Parts: sequence; C-alpha cells; structure tokens
Amino acid sequence: MVRSLEELSRSQVKGLDPIANHQSPITVRRLGTAPYEATLQRMRDFTMERTAETPDELWQVEHPPTYTLGVAAKPEHLPRVDNGIPVVKTDRGGQITYHGPGQVVIYTLLDLRRRNLGVRALVRKLEQAVIELLKAYRIEAKGREDAPGVYVAGAKVAALGLRIRNGCCYHGLSLNVDMDLSPFDAINPCGYPGLAVTQLRELGVPDSPDAVANKLLEKLSAEI
Repeated sequence: MVRSLEELSRSQVKGLDPIANHQSPITVRRLGTAPYEATLQRMRDFTMERTAETPDELWQVEHPPTYTLGVAAKPEHLPRVDNGIPVVKTDRGGQITYHGPGQVVIYTLLDLRRRNLGVRALVRKLEQAVIELLKAYRIEAKGREDAPGVYVAGAKVAALGLRIRNGCCYHGLSLNVDMDLSPFDAINPCGYPGLAVTQLRELGVPDSPDAVANKLLEKLSAEI
C-alpha cells in the first residue's frame, strides 16, 4: 500500500540508519513505497532547508508506476500509448524514464562542497557503485560517456539524474531489479529511441529488490 511521506516520517523511525564512510556519516532513510511527487517535494524541501551542518542522506524508495520527465525532455520521447501511467515533470537532468515496483531507487542528498565533488565526478561514482555491485554478481557492466547510466551488453540497467542547488544535490539513481519492463516500450528511454532496457532478474540475479538495495547502499557509501 502506498503511504504518504507524512505517514512515513511518523512511522518509520526505524528506517533511519547511519552509515559511516571516509568522509562523514550518511543517514539512510528507507521510505518503502511512496508517491513520486510527494517524495520530490520532500527532497526539494530538505535541500532548501539544509545548512552546512546538515548530515548527508541516502533515501531508498520504491515508486508506484510513474513516468518522470527531466528538464531536457522532448515531446517525441513521451509515451506513445495511453497505458494509464501518470507523467510527472521534474527538475532533474536528462530525459524521460520509468519508475515502478521492483525497481530500487536511491536518492542522493549530498553537500558536494563538503565532499569536494563536482557533478561529473559524482555521476562517475554513482555509476561505479552500480558497476561494483554487478561485478559481485559476476555481471560485467559499464558506463557511457555520452549517456549517463549503467549498461550490460548495451542494455540499460540503471539510470541517473541529478539536480544541483546551492552546492547540494538531490535525485539520484534507479536500478531495475525485478519489475515489469513493458512500460519502457512506450517511451524512448532516457531520450534514446530503441534503447534496450534490462534488469537483474533477467541477468540471473535471484536476490529481492530489498536485498539488492542493501548491497547497493553499501557500495554507494564506499564510493561517496
């Protein structure tokens, strides 16, 4: 059942986990299944209200079926059929993508100045965390300079998109684990017509999305 972010903030105190890394502690919030638009607003509020002392956070969440449009989204990449999935304009970089059950989404709310990171370096670190995760499953994956994300044999398995405001970032990455991929067929994923999309289940990974999320959070904390 989808719950509001207000309900989650009251009821999921146990979902706050500190992760120590070489830079500074990172708080992990496990939001369960939450609406995209409410989560987006909460990210914006967090980023606008944070100070130099605010700890960085990683939010792990799963969204109900939703198409999201980045700031560079073009009409020709929008859904070609009416499949009942809402389309939401957002403020991250990039084009259109799809979020749905069985996908691990991790939002990175980081002070880039504190971590001495530029945007390009952060993108590479996010990609590398996914690449290292897949390597542990004996899956060879790579990034692409011309199209941020992670690919296996040319098929996209993870998408990235960020927004920078006042030296801090939000949004993050999504990793396809065990989901219905058919909604991707109605769009040009990330603005690339005919781009193949894959997921860990099709690559032979039996782990649940929650198990994968836990491992990815560990990889991210080591990278950033």
